[in-house]
Amino acid sequence: MTTASCLLFVPGSRSDRFAKAKAGGADLTVIDLEDAVAAEDKVSARNDALAQIAADRAGWAIRINAVTTAAGVRDLAILSEHDTLPETLLVPMVEASAEIDVVVGALGDACPELIPLIETPKGLRHALEIAKHEHVTAMMFGGGDFSGELGVELAWEPLLTARQQFILACAEAGKPAIDVPFIKLDDEVGLADECARAQAIGFVGKAAIHPRQLPAIKQAFAPSEAEVEEAREALAAYEAGGERAIRFNGRMLEAPFIKKYRAIIARHKELTNA
Repeated sequence: MTTASCLLFVPGSRSDRFAKAKAGGADLTVIDLEDAVAAEDKVSARNDALAQIAADRAGWAIRINAVTTAAGVRDLAILSEHDTLPETLLVPMVEASAEIDVVVGALGDACPELIPLIETPKGLRHALEIAKHEHVTAMMFGGGDFSGELGVELAWEPLLTARQQFILACAEAGKPAIDVPFIKLDDEVGLADECARAQAIGFVGKAAIHPRQLPAIKQAFAPSEAEVEEAREALAAYEAGGERAIRFNGRMLEAPFIKKYRAIIARHKELTNA
């Protein structure tokens, strides 16, 4: 999961789209049992999702229903009896770390990596506690529900403060932060702009709701060749200078900037296995 910069959601009620979604090339393809599935389709969607995981679990994830709902309780009950679980579970509407304890308690040693979605002011208030949970490998900002809670548009400016607070919690816990999907499917310029803004404040990836959004997301969250080359040159210069503050490309180069350059190299290696 640490290498994932783009997640693609596919409705669990549309098993006919599973293969096409996986072929889109997302780092993680998420079968959604929650928002994208009507109440009357929950059972069949869960069955189709688990059948897909049983056939091929690599690169797949499932978003279950909130564990505070009857549908979420049923999801966990069925998952606990299933031989093959996905590599990753997304847990929506998380407002306390106790909800993660419920998932871990239900699934035991077979519990997959968990990605909680922070989608409410209460969840944001407890985001650090949630992110610190040992079974949490990444966090996702659920801007759709959050915008509804606030009564604002699902857009950059109305949710900027919430995003920044979310990023701070993830940073303190040392967990990657994933941004909400961009919902305007025909607005490629808007997608690229929002990806750039999210990357600039600390997100490491973004979810998608259509395969054609994936190339823009991957490009935005992968270090460019120029950034990687600059990082390598800076690290070499710093080491050659005895790891003391030095002048580099007209700027002062010292420990805080070295941390950023090392993060760029680490991210490049994660995404390219180089």
